[in-house]
Amino acid sequence: MIEKDREEILELVGEARYQHILRVRDTAIDLAKFYKADVEKAEIAGYYHDCAKSKDLDKLKLLSKEYGLELTESMQKAPKIIHAFLGALMAEKKYNIKDKEILDAIRYHTTGRKNMTLLDKIIFISDYIEPGRKFKGIDEVRELAYKDLDLALYKSLNMSIANLINKDEYVVVDTLEARNYIMETLK
Repeated sequence: MIEKDREEILELVGEARYQHILRVRDTAIDLAKFYKADVEKAEIAGYYHDCAKSKDLDKLKLLSKEYGLELTESMQKAPKIIHAFLGALMAEKKYNIKDKEILDAIRYHTTGRKNMTLLDKIIFISDYIEPGRKFKGIDEVRELAYKDLDLALYKSLNMSIANLINKDEYVVVDTLEARNYIMETLK
């Protein structure tokens, strides 16, 4: 399934993003094995997580219309999240992925959500810690990912929210709810 969609995804996202996709897929496979999750689902979700990623907002809006994605107020205020919701629709309608758990992991890999499934967490963290990422605090989250996935998720959500606030960008409710939910779970 994955190999047949390679050229199409590569054309949309470009070589650099495609290499990121492969690193996320590989990280997701490793984490799934480590946490005894479904490796095949992790591989598929990791591979398709950015299948709708484009820096061209007009192209995202056009694709959203084509796939029936209504742009919410949050998406309009934080357009960087559109690709995740659009990607879930494209994965289902274009790439014929019907597994709800995989589609949800793709949908929430950028924002997170409260009460995330193990697969949601694996894809979110894999996207966050893949080897190409380099920023302050990433090594601690990488280490935590193989010790306590929930703590790694909590740390990454805190760092993401702080980064958005520092850049004076909109923080979507799903991300805040994900952070608060996991914080309560860890208590």
